[in-house]
Amino acid sequence: MPVITTIDDLKRIYERRVPRMFYDYCESGSWTEQTFRDNSSDFDDIRLRQRVAVDMSGRITKSQMIGQDVAMPVALAPVGLTGMQHADGEMKAARAAEKFGVPFTLSTMSINSIEDVAGCTTAPFWFQLYTMKDQDYVSRLIQRAKDANCSALVITLDLQILGQRHKDLKNGLSAPPKLTAKTIANLATKWAWGIEMLSAKRREFGNIVGHVDGISDASSLGAWTAEQFDPTLDWSKVAKLKEQWGGKVILKGILDADDARMALKVGADAIIVSNHGGRQLDGALSSIRALPSILDAVGDQVEVHLDSGIRSGQDVLKALAMGAKGTYIGRAFVYGLGAMGKAGVTEALNVIHKELDTTMALCGETNVADLGRHNLLVPEGFEGRWQ
Repeated sequence: MPVITTIDDLKRIYERRVPRMFYDYCESGSWTEQTFRDNSSDFDDIRLRQRVAVDMSGRITKSQMIGQDVAMPVALAPVGLTGMQHADGEMKAARAAEKFGVPFTLSTMSINSIEDVAGCTTAPFWFQLYTMKDQDYVSRLIQRAKDANCSALVITLDLQILGQRHKDLKNGLSAPPKLTAKTIANLATKWAWGIEMLSAKRREFGNIVGHVDGISDASSLGAWTAEQFDPTLDWSKVAKLKEQWGGKVILKGILDADDARMALKVGADAIIVSNHGGRQLDGALSSIRALPSILDAVGDQVEVHLDSGIRSGQDVLKALAMGAKGTYIGRAFVYGLGAMGKAGVTEALNVIHKELDTTMALCGETNVADLGRHNLLVPEGFEGRWQ
């Protein structure tokens, strides 16, 4: 195994190993990609306050997210098409997360199904739900997640319509890949990926194929999916989904203080400050810049998590010190998965954990629960003066 010191080390291997259309799917945002870039670069504007002559022994990174014990307050975010980044990708990522002691969140648009992941893990995982027009399908999907003993339902609120991602359109993204001359030429250079995919359990969307009438191939699946995202999703429907689930609910895609208050009103157990990794509304604020106003709006009445832009343990620490109770990594674990499979996800988690632990110590803290604004140097006007 090569020496891995940063998430970028994994990213470089990932880019060499995975077909271009799937690399671009991961490493892109919508429209101009301004928000995609800001998600990471805005973390760089926050500085850390170094403290010395502090007893740094006995450090604790363990915490809880929605009452669940975690080795560090980091969960694996729901990422669609993960099983095309590496054969059986969702299953391998879930096993790595379980062994490390952090939550894994399975996407509705996963390649491996709910049942596949449940069959290869023993720890309960979280399931992310996209609301579809086909209410019977949504009801059956929720029941399947219940039957798999998923311990939380993560409802994504910011994908009622699909933000345009230029690279996906130009690449003709699909699962399995469309075999154009350009695709075939690129796949020919990714032989190790291709050999592994030959033995994959699935190569199409496992939560959909076989569970919806009339879907038999990639083209019919694509047409159904494009028409199914529910543009009528509103807070009353969110409340009904929460009631139907009957367990812990996390609402993902909150960027506005008013929406955070509504999430609190419908009884969310946690909210995720997220802009879908910059893949939906381009020009929206980065998650870390939006976080303070949302915390001001809801206080400690609901658990606030943060997703989008985290590429290091230092980013995790900054989010926690700003007030988040948990964080999510998407691209960071996908880089590891695409580079080295399960071992790569473990490496990504190890890198982030080590960076979090070391940075916490050098900031004079020994417990993630004690992190706060006193550990940061936040530039004047960081939250913006927007009208």
